[in-house]
Amino acid sequence: MLLFISSIKLVAEIALLALTGRFLLGLLAGARRESNFFYRLLTLLALPFTRAMRLIAPRIVLDRHIPGATFVALAMIWLVSTLAKIDLCLRIGVDQCR
Repeated sequence: MLLFISSIKLVAEIALLALTGRFLLGLLAGARRESNFFYRLLTLLALPFTRAMRLIAPRIVLDRHIPGATFVALAMIWLVSTLAKIDLCLRIGVDQCR
């Protein structure tokens, strides 16, 4: 169970970092961000999560808001998995969680 919770937390962290890096690099690169290799790489890492959010979100949500909604959903998943991991470690003993 600890491995499962840690895996969910890790995937959420990677996706959150990809979305954050994509946002910051988009601010720095400006209009030429689509030709930036690293921006495209971060977009590729975040693509499965943004596509899943597009499927979940109602059609009234604009496409430009999907990355933000994805970030919020992943942050909630990360928070819940972190709290679950803390709870599990307290129940089984902190020494076994290392």
